[in-house]
Amino acid sequence: MKDQRYFRIVLGVTGGIAAYKSPDLVRRLRERGADVQVVMTESGVRLVAPTVFQAVSGTAVRSDLWDEQAEDAMGHIELARWADLILVAPATANIMSQLATGTAGGLLTTLCLATEAPVVLAPAMNQAMWKNPATQDNLQTLRNRGIRFIGPESGSQACGDVGPGRMSEPETIVAELFEGAAGSISGRLQGVTVLVSAGPTREPIDPVRYISNRSSGKMGFAVAAAAARAGASVTLVAGPVGLTTPAGVVRVDVETAAEMGAAVLERAAEADVYIGAAAISDYRPRVVAEHKIKKQAETMRIDMVKSPDVLAEVAALNPGPFTVGFAAETEKLEKHARAKLVHKQLDMIIGNLVGRDLCFDQEDNGVLMLWRGGSEEVERMPKTRLAARIIDTVADRYLAATHAPTPIRRPTAS
Repeated sequence: MKDQRYFRIVLGVTGGIAAYKSPDLVRRLRERGADVQVVMTESGVRLVAPTVFQAVSGTAVRSDLWDEQAEDAMGHIELARWADLILVAPATANIMSQLATGTAGGLLTTLCLATEAPVVLAPAMNQAMWKNPATQDNLQTLRNRGIRFIGPESGSQACGDVGPGRMSEPETIVAELFEGAAGSISGRLQGVTVLVSAGPTREPIDPVRYISNRSSGKMGFAVAAAAARAGASVTLVAGPVGLTTPAGVVRVDVETAAEMGAAVLERAAEADVYIGAAAISDYRPRVVAEHKIKKQAETMRIDMVKSPDVLAEVAALNPGPFTVGFAAETEKLEKHARAKLVHKQLDMIIGNLVGRDLCFDQEDNGVLMLWRGGSEEVERMPKTRLAARIIDTVADRYLAATHAPTPIRRPTAS
């Protein structure tokens, strides 16, 4: 069955090494019933032969703005009108820069300027290029113009680096386009202020050692990015992680549980929604040694004291935000998560199992979302897709609460 939104797709293929994934993307788009017209840049043609795309799409590839046969009828304008969607995958730093500046130097950029259809980019580039301020500025410019982004993901790259910049897998791109994981949340939290905490905390033992946990911050960062895509004004309080700040998000960096608590509580009263995705240390050393502890005795004892319960403190504010907690459990997930929901008087909780190859420092995750009188289980999927599902459900619960005859927490955000 053809998708009624995107049954005619122009797929732009640029000169990123991830272009090797694009033939599979064509196949998956066609499986969803879409007609696909591939448009390649000059650099893209150097990486993958156009005949490959002609074979999988069933249509001759377009690559030249000056194709005399096609341009006899102003072919590029007709193609721009034909498309229900223009998808650029991979989208390099160069193509992002051209689109941000309105350059129409080739067929693909000309189509993107001439079309009234949605434009979606799936970035792919070296992690340093992705983090570069110029690229981040272009990202924000394009987002402000309504261009959607899918990815990039973090992980190992062809150049040997590790970090953000990997193009999302074809199945992820197709799922976000056709299942609405990215599109369905657009505007759902428009005008809402969202505060997110993410990542681990570090509790110092001495000047060189600390106690921490395995949280990578990827889930919390993905949630912050999804909230921004949903139209919210987002502040992200981040523990020590090596992740890029999502576009449109204000970031506050902290290290210890005490710093995390102070930063969150300072901003919570002004937030409409608080999502506590951080793995805040439950205990911290009572005393921090002034100098490095030398290896002398056979054993070493550290006296630990309980850290403040930031999530419970936010939930207790009156008035306070719609409060969403996370529960990382190794067993009895629903039982422990529901107990935390009730004990801390949360509006909603997101439980996930952790352990070997589960949740922490992984690219995917699965969760059980609970609230009073309801639940929703979400299968394991890339964290970027999962974050959109989480924000969609948070929006449902928040809007239901604030539109109730007796609001649970805050009046509807204006």
